[in-house]
Amino acid sequence: MTHYIVVALKTVTLVLGGAVTYFAAKAWLRTSSPALRSLAIGFGFVTLGALLAGGVDVLLNVERDFAVLTESALTAIGFAVIVYSLYAD
Repeated sequence: MTHYIVVALKTVTLVLGGAVTYFAAKAWLRTSSPALRSLAIGFGFVTLGALLAGGVDVLLNVERDFAVLTESALTAIGFAVIVYSLYAD
């Protein structure tokens, strides 16, 4: 049962994260703002982390720790880029 809940939550995260990334990228293309570009990249990394962790956990025969490590690393990178975007000109 827990497995299905995790898959459902990862799917929601992917959809919402994809939407945020899309709108940030759309705003960047409209304004050419480096800060918005970094914001889109940062949210893209966070969303990619959720996608890869879910995929690794469900599709590949690896330990769950590896999936958590993958997601945590990409989430940390994504948030670092988001923080950078807040200070970019």
